[in-house]
Parts: sequence; C-alpha cells; structure tokens
Amino acid sequence: MSVTLSRTGGHPPDLRRTNRLVSVGVKVTVLVGGVGGARFLLGVQHLLGLGQFGHDPISEHELTAVVNIGDDAWMFGLRICPDLDTCMYTLGGGIDPERGWGHRDETWNAKEELAAYGVQPDWFGLGDRDLATHLVRTQMLRAGYPLSQVTEALCRRWSPGARLLPASDDRCETHVVITDPEDGEKRAIHFQEWWVRYHAKVPTDSFAFIGAENATAAPGVTEAIEGADIVFIAPSNPVVSVGPILMVGGVRAALRATPAPVIGYSPIIGGKPLRGMADECLSVIGVESASEAVGAYHGARSGTGILDGWLVHDGDDAALDGIAVRSIPLLMKSPAVTAEMVRAGMDLAGVRP
Repeated sequence: MSVTLSRTGGHPPDLRRTNRLVSVGVKVTVLVGGVGGARFLLGVQHLLGLGQFGHDPISEHELTAVVNIGDDAWMFGLRICPDLDTCMYTLGGGIDPERGWGHRDETWNAKEELAAYGVQPDWFGLGDRDLATHLVRTQMLRAGYPLSQVTEALCRRWSPGARLLPASDDRCETHVVITDPEDGEKRAIHFQEWWVRYHAKVPTDSFAFIGAENATAAPGVTEAIEGADIVFIAPSNPVVSVGPILMVGGVRAALRATPAPVIGYSPIIGGKPLRGMADECLSVIGVESASEAVGAYHGARSGTGILDGWLVHDGDDAALDGIAVRSIPLLMKSPAVTAEMVRAGMDLAGVRP
C-alpha cells in the first residue's frame, strides 16, 4: 500500500520522506502520556484488530507506544511509573473504568495503614493491587534491570497487545518551580506533588526536566519511530506528557528523520483540554490553550518541528504553514469512536490499514 500526505493551502510537507510502499500490515508508533494516551491506544487497537479487539493472536499489524516517564517518582521506597502502568492496565483490561487510572476492584488497606503510621507523602495513595506492580518493578530495578526490560516483564502478566516502551531507561523526571503558598519562597517540587497535591493551582514559574540533558532513548524507541509506517502524537498533554518524551536524546531527531508521516491530535477542544490540566501547563510556558497554538508549538517538519499533519476538533480553527490540518470529532467516548479518529489520521496521511 502507498503512503502519501497531501495538504491544501500554505506550503505542503516534504513528501519525499513519506512516499514509500508498505508491503504487509501497518507499523504504528504512538507517543503517549497516561489516561488520554492509553485511550487513544485502545482506538488504534480497535481499528487494527489488536489486543482485546483481536480475533487472531498473530496479527499482521504492529503497535508500539513510546510512553512518557516524566511523571515517574520514588515514593514509599518504590519506583512508580504512572503513565506506563496506565497504558499497561488499560490495554490489558485491568484499569479502573471510572477513574481511568489504577486497578479495577482496588482496595486501600496499605494506604490506610501508611496514614496511621503518619508516613509521608500523605497526599499520594497507592492501592493494594497497584502496590504489587511497584514492588516487582522496584525489586527488578534494584537488581540491575533497566526500566525497558522491567516493563517488558510486567507486560507478560497483562498481555497488552502492544509493545510498551519507556521513552528512556535513564532518569528523566518533570519538576516544577513554584512559589510556596505557605512561606512565599520559590522551590522546586516533583510534578506529582504539583499535580496531585496542589492540582496545579499554585503560583508556578517553570518546568524543569531533571536528567533530560543526559537521557538517551530506551532500546527500540528510535527504531520504532524510524521504522514505522505512521507515527502518531496522541492527544496527551503537550507540555508534561509529550514534552518530556521529546526531551530524551534521539527522539526528536528520529521524528525529524523518519520516512513515516507524523500526525498529531490536538488535546484542546474549544479552548479547554480534553482532560487533565493542559491549560495550566500551557499557561506556564506562555502558549495559548488553542489547537492552532499547540500545533504551532510542535511545529512543522518542513521547518524545525515534528508534525506533518494535525487533527483538531470540529469547530476549532488552525492554519499552520507546512502542516496538513483536518477537523474531526475528537472526543474519545469509546474505543470504536476513537478508532474513527485514528482512521481519520491515517486517511490524512494516505495510510490504509
């Protein structure tokens, strides 16, 4: 099948990188964060008949997710990887359907006991079932296994129907410089504290991606991008979900060099994020909460950016030089609805599964 990308208006993307033949199946690589990214992956699986939507255990299609690790943190002596776990649980059928994160049928006995002992942080709770994942991960990390191998081992229990790759095996954590609401002093806190404890409602100066300058892409990450037939940027938070992935050494270069079209989805609908607090994050870096502004923030590959195509919600406008833009419904109400979003992205790129 042929892979092409067209654009009306403005300067078209460089099609020399996207015109090639695909023989059997489609190799899809997606850059994702947590809840929204996981739901987008379900849509890809629904469209391609993978994972829980597959009828044949051996599929001709391949799905790889490059997952944000900026949210990862040490808490209670355990290594916690929220986005990796959310993707793993969601694709493996074990996610809590109402919260969108954590285990289904969770209990909270350990959390209650930790609180009784006065253990900090008291604003972050671990469910009993979820705790088992962190215990296994921490044990393997301390035994010397890199995060990519640990993730692969954990996925054997869940059979997610996709290859989940941490963006890096190296530490690359998102921290936030705030003005402390109690004493008025500036200090840096982990992103989890800013997000979970303060709900991003505290005077914020900037984000700091600790370790990013020395982090390199985990095994398989750049290969998955460069060897894909199409690369998607999921409608995840552009600053603290997609942003930390792009900070990892080798990732942006792979996106710039891949012969596959790179298609992104706006996380903004009518000036508001699909979920989470992307608007607060965008405000910190001085970017408007609008589809056009986020698309411009990522930029066109014909310039110095990463996008060939950009999908925005019906009613939102985006005129981006060098980027093909299409308006479609972007509410991920179900895997079937999300699959149509994915199909639209493939149509924009000329990829036919």
